[in-house]
Amino acid sequence: MKELRAAFALSSRSETGLVAIEGEKLIGEALSSGLALGAVFVRSGSEAQLDRLPIPGDVEILELPPDVFTSAVNTESPQGIAALVRPPAFTLDDILEQKQTPLIFVAAGLQDPGNLGTLIRSAEAFGATGAILLPGTVSPWNQKALRASAGSVFRLPVVSAKEDMAFAAVRKANIALLAAVVEDARPLSAVDLAAPAAIVLGNEGNGIPQRVLEHATHRIIIPCPGPVESLNAAIAGSVILYEASRQRAAQNPR
Repeated sequence: MKELRAAFALSSRSETGLVAIEGEKLIGEALSSGLALGAVFVRSGSEAQLDRLPIPGDVEILELPPDVFTSAVNTESPQGIAALVRPPAFTLDDILEQKQTPLIFVAAGLQDPGNLGTLIRSAEAFGATGAILLPGTVSPWNQKALRASAGSVFRLPVVSAKEDMAFAAVRKANIALLAAVVEDARPLSAVDLAAPAAIVLGNEGNGIPQRVLEHATHRIIIPCPGPVESLNAAIAGSVILYEASRQRAAQNPR
């Protein structure tokens, strides 16, 4: 219980490396993704959810009084079931050394967990090979990020790395670093996204730091005919990832 409370409160890995997840859907995604559960916690009266989940027989299941469960998960509308799960451990090699052409998104200081979770979900949907999170980016195990990813964070290789290490690895792999900006850049449709690409997305308020921009191979922009200064980070990233998927499908039709 202490570990569950701490994992929810910190929105990150616990001291033993486990993360807290809540809800039948998210626990089901973790199980279908092959992750190991440390323990399952169910609110009294919500035991029916256990019957719908393929929980291994050796996993400890703890029934909690409603008030105790609610205080542990610390959400406005508790879903009645939670778990401690061991998240996957990915490396930069898992992202860069795949059979398919690399397509990566690089989060440079994204702080909104909903944006990060949505981007992880879009990245999996559009065939990205992974995500690199630079310092200053919110944890992918933040509860809002977890929910927004809808389970994609359990499968897509997501790695936190320092800037020098990340950019050195990308350069060594001959992957173009494409920085998404709002002016003075090449329009998205004119960029070859069928080639190996790492798409850099910046902080919601301040954009991409200058020190990161200096590493960019190209700067790209999503042309917007409407009177809008810029797009939400998750929307902009999703549009770019979709365009990459479209170009790659057109180059290699099934």
